Amino acid sequence: MEITQQPTKKSRLTLYILIAMVLGILVGYYVNENYNPDTRKAFADNAKLLTTIFLRMVQMIIAPIVFATLVVGIAKLGDMKTVGRVGGKAMLWFITASLVSLGLGLILVNIFKPGVGADISNTDMASVKDLLEKSQGFSLQKFVEHVVPRSVIEAMATNEILQLVVFSVFFGIALTAVGKKGEPIINALDALAHIVLKMVTYVMYLAPLGVFGAMSAAIAKNGLGILSTFGKYVGEFYLGLIILWALLLFVGYLFLRNRLRILLRRIASPMSIAFSTASSEAVYPKLVEEMERFGCNNKIVSFVLPLGYSFNLDGSMMYMTFASMFIAQAYNITAITGDVSQQIIMLLVFLITSKGIAGVPRASLVVVLATGAMFGIPPEGVGLILAIDVFCDMGRTMTNVLGNALATAAVSKWEGQLEHP
Repeated sequence: MEITQQPTKKSRLTLYILIAMVLGILVGYYVNENYNPDTRKAFADNAKLLTTIFLRMVQMIIAPIVFATLVVGIAKLGDMKTVGRVGGKAMLWFITASLVSLGLGLILVNIFKPGVGADISNTDMASVKDLLEKSQGFSLQKFVEHVVPRSVIEAMATNEILQLVVFSVFFGIALTAVGKKGEPIINALDALAHIVLKMVTYVMYLAPLGVFGAMSAAIAKNGLGILSTFGKYVGEFYLGLIILWALLLFVGYLFLRNRLRILLRRIASPMSIAFSTASSEAVYPKLVEEMERFGCNNKIVSFVLPLGYSFNLDGSMMYMTFASMFIAQAYNITAITGDVSQQIIMLLVFLITSKGIAGVPRASLVVVLATGAMFGIPPEGVGLILAIDVFCDMGRTMTNVLGNALATAAVSKWEGQLEHP
């Protein structure tokens, strides 16, 4: 799938997004400082509509683009041997990156101890109720049901990316196996992917509005003061993200050398959208475009990127151990804070329970609630960090995008399929 370059439009979109972000912060701050709580809440709810419109426009094309690109990618890879080799390399990257991210979060939270001495009276239990409903009853059975679709239509309707990936992999393998009889379907899905990617261009025009709505709503409701109240927690988490970025970029440089800078310029716009909207879904279609423009073979992009959205959420993985240990420290749960073996077991459980969470609102907190309950971490502890979760979510979502872009580029280079555009 060949995509022509449009550097001027791309740079303009990035500029508009940054302007919208700054305007959103200023407007949100003004509303927070000059109006009463009811008015601030009403403004935040209305401003969020802009973000909702943008995200829903993106969500409507997630299912067709994941299905079409992944099936075509598998079909073009040609045979099961190639699919297995590329998939194996991708999964090796994903699992290694996930373990590093989880381990880094665990190490930093034990060094900084941000939860020690935290005021546990500042809990937002009203907001925790919705998360509790999503996280209750976690079991192996629930996990399997979440991974394996009972209906591809249902999976598409609810944007269950992992379930879509499972169906698309089986469909792509079967399509390859039937040979020439499947060529019309491959051509049709290839055309569908081109059409949907053209839709992406139109939808991205709304990105600055979505960014403005998200930023102004967050600041209007919580105010900049929330950052100073939880400054230690947010600051230490972002320090962890910086360290994680350094590790990811170092490994990326080993694969890409000087082309790493070109990749970062390419994905600047998707990362800024991800940071502003705190949504990985919002940038998936745009990321597909930019990775192909960077020179990654479309077969690799179509296969690796959807897998990455289910198995390679580096920022979210680090946050899970960071947040769960923060709560354990705040409530002085020595069975966790004082037992390294329990922490390592929890880390490994997170590695499994976190799969397929892309696109789920506040998915990291849902996983923390579900998994933390197994280790005696009280659910009300999540109420401590709900108010500032949106600011942490921005950073971890942008990190997820970086991690998936690097993984796709690295596997392309690993396969000898990285071209100069």
